[in-house]
Amino acid sequence: QVQLVESGGGLVQAGGSLRLSCAASGLTFSRYAMGWFRQAPGKEREFVASIRWTGGSTYYADSVKGRVTISRDNAKNTGYLQMNSLKPEDTAVYYCALDRRPWGQSGFMDDYDYWGQGTQVTVSS
Repeated sequence: QVQLVESGGGLVQAGGSLRLSCAASGLTFSRYAMGWFRQAPGKEREFVASIRWTGGSTYYADSVKGRVTISRDNAKNTGYLQMNSLKPEDTAVYYCALDRRPWGQSGFMDDYDYWGQGTQVTVSS
């Protein structure tokens, strides 16, 4: 059974930092590309960042570029999203997802095969 479990969310003041984790089980994590998405209240889920299976290539949404870093540790079956200089508009539920195409770097939800349950990030002004 495939499971993705996000953690690390919480309440932080504007300008602060959070590091989200995504622990994968039930599959060979290193064979998948990974992405992070987020969904704010009343809005559609949107792409945040993605990383290929080797971790050597990353892709970011313009809204987070320069403030967010996606990474992965295949030995630990875990992916990460380091978020700095957080803004109130970053408030959302953050989801990790896996794409069975290891070379994938997609920003489209439909390209991802497995999803976590999400972790809430709230940024206060």
